[in-house]
Amino acid sequence: MTRRSSIRFLRRGEVVEVADVPPMRTVLDYLRLDLRERGTKEGCNEGDCGACTVALGSLRDGRVVYQPVNACILLLGQLDGKELVTVDDLSRDGRLHPVQQAMVDHHGSQCGFCTPGFIMALFALYHAGHAPTREEIVSHLAGNLCRCTGYRPIVAAAEACCSGTAADGWARGAVAAARTLAALNDGTDLFVGTPDSFIARPAQAETLAQLAASHPDAVIVSGATDVGLWITKQLRDLPKIILTGGVTSLHAVAERRDHVAIGAAATYEEASEALAAIDPDIGDVLSRLGSTQVRASGTVGGNIANGSPIGDMPPMLIALGATLTLRQGHQERTLPLEQFFIAYGRQDRAPGELVWRIDVPRLNTDEAFRAYKISKRFDQDISAVMAAFKFRLDGRRIASARIACGGMAATPKRAARAEAALVGVSLDSPADWQAALDGLNADYAPISDMRASATYRMQVVQGLLRKALMELAGHKATRLLGARGVLAS
Repeated sequence: MTRRSSIRFLRRGEVVEVADVPPMRTVLDYLRLDLRERGTKEGCNEGDCGACTVALGSLRDGRVVYQPVNACILLLGQLDGKELVTVDDLSRDGRLHPVQQAMVDHHGSQCGFCTPGFIMALFALYHAGHAPTREEIVSHLAGNLCRCTGYRPIVAAAEACCSGTAADGWARGAVAAARTLAALNDGTDLFVGTPDSFIARPAQAETLAQLAASHPDAVIVSGATDVGLWITKQLRDLPKIILTGGVTSLHAVAERRDHVAIGAAATYEEASEALAAIDPDIGDVLSRLGSTQVRASGTVGGNIANGSPIGDMPPMLIALGATLTLRQGHQERTLPLEQFFIAYGRQDRAPGELVWRIDVPRLNTDEAFRAYKISKRFDQDISAVMAAFKFRLDGRRIASARIACGGMAATPKRAARAEAALVGVSLDSPADWQAALDGLNADYAPISDMRASATYRMQVVQGLLRKALMELAGHKATRLLGARGVLAS
């Protein structure tokens, strides 16, 4: 298979080639330090504030789709085969872009530091192909923080310019851009550097697996929403980086009759529709996972592979009974997802072995599911507790239960005693639920940290189990902020 030694991407209508790239180089540093283009700002440098937002164009079904991403935690190698649009690209021939003009007309900027990020987030919405509702606008901008203007004029600017019909240079050049991106994505593997220090983006599943097996000490990166912080905040030295995003098959989300198969490189945005179709609660939780920028880059497989005890996806997937496929070289193996998490910072994954696919069962007609994310902020916040429940019902009695929680142990963990105590319990006898609630005390031993105390976490999980049972029994439980099964503490 042919290898390339330079990153290729489209910008301002031209193909840009960059060679001799340090593996950990971020797009933000490339723009500000290498190109001396200062329109894109550095704020939090961890993907929270949105000041560094740029738009990334990807080829999907023959057309270019633009998404906002955080340049501060996006590696330069991830631009390969994409189109990059920054705030420095927008004004042409002395005229502002329609999004920029709307921000001026509606007084959407004061100090201006956050403004480039807002503009680029709105640039992607401007090209979304439909006129967004106010609710969609607010959700789309949840990853952009403004400290002085207030969001009302920014939302008004979005309402004024995002009509569903794009009329800018990118719309006029869409056919040519799609043709160029198709040529750039020619199936060649990217390898920049030496055997001791490199960033690689294989385009084939076989070469990805072989490269990872040959370099078991390399860091495997999908969206970099976690690894990016290793670079910017923990200042780690990562001499070998292998990107999974170049393998098209790993982005596949296949909807089967009885399950959904999700490739390990599928982003939250790519997988959300299929996952939400399993149960609306999953869609509710996904809408609060990170931000638009994070969901455009972060992956379901990465959320599993990093083994975080407070990741949002694993509790839901474990409760549903998901299975995980791992690949090392040519060999694949499958295991229940819950068995992947061994201890804090330890997963059942050998050096050079890759998270490859997640198979998520659909619910049967006699099954019910509930998921709840508890966090201090409604949007863009880490969970204090993430709880998911699946019940199999025999009329008004519980035939079996699967309970999985994050934030309650060193790993995402099931509640075996509570599950056993629920078997045979009637939904019409709340007094009989107490044994399961008490069982949670034996199943979990949470710790206290900056997000929540151990006592609070235990009380919350017990309350959420009671809430789930009350909803199944037909009681009208309180739903905050209009989202079923999703609460903000």
